[in-house]
Amino acid sequence: MANTILVTGATGTVGSILVEKLASAGQPARALVRSGKKAEGIEKLGIKTVIGDLAQPETLKPALEGIEKVFLLSAPDPQQAELQSNLIKAAKVAGVQHIVKLSAFGVGSGLEAISLGRLHRDTEEEIERSGIAYTHLRPNGFMQNSLMFAGTMRAQGVFYASLGDAKVSYVDARDVAAVAFSALTQNGHEGKAYEITGPVALSYAEVARELSAALGRDVKYVNVPVDTAREAMIGMGMQEWLANALVQLFELYKNGGAERVTDDVTRVAGREPITFSQFARDYATAFQG
Repeated sequence: MANTILVTGATGTVGSILVEKLASAGQPARALVRSGKKAEGIEKLGIKTVIGDLAQPETLKPALEGIEKVFLLSAPDPQQAELQSNLIKAAKVAGVQHIVKLSAFGVGSGLEAISLGRLHRDTEEEIERSGIAYTHLRPNGFMQNSLMFAGTMRAQGVFYASLGDAKVSYVDARDVAAVAFSALTQNGHEGKAYEITGPVALSYAEVARELSAALGRDVKYVNVPVDTAREAMIGMGMQEWLANALVQLFELYKNGGAERVTDDVTRVAGREPITFSQFARDYATAFQG
């Protein structure tokens, strides 16, 4: 089917929202999923699915048949650059015309100095060398990541992190998906890199105040030492490499690496970015449990 878009990471935070937007717009699309169970919810939207895995290059050829554009996203992995490279190589062979990659805020301006940033920049550079038209999406930290604090907020009225007073221009994943939708369905985004942020940079103390107002109860932020944060993440089942990588990211945040605010949501998606207060109200039920 002409102009068909392949969405990878279609069941994730951004990918699932993007798939819904494509379905609502009647845009021909296909979702790459790793199992039939993951396909069920997507197919209910009217989006076709194909079973495949970036770690199994032989599964990518049928997934890319007839595809014009690709939204490239995969879960954090120490082999992320290699896995996404498999898709890029297969896309080149299949004649894909445009790859929209979900990258990370600050890549190209300092983030590549740490491991998570380097993984993303390696892939960006490979896409640029491939000759396929590209758009790099570089969002800041997702507002939705704060949902991981819901448990301690319910039990203790607090959430713990190791950011001190650092300010971050958190962005709602719905805005990231809106920018991705525009880049995939409109002309003029080729060769661009968009740094996607919310409308203002907030400290976690300010986030706590926004959550308190939205939930109608007192929520406080408690800063903890970085080693405590690392141990807690590993204790919750996070892989050690990722916990260490996030600690590097926290240190970058503390040095002001994520406080910049851009207008890319407005310029590309044509709407004002969602505020944290609106996000907190919209997700109040999830925080309440």
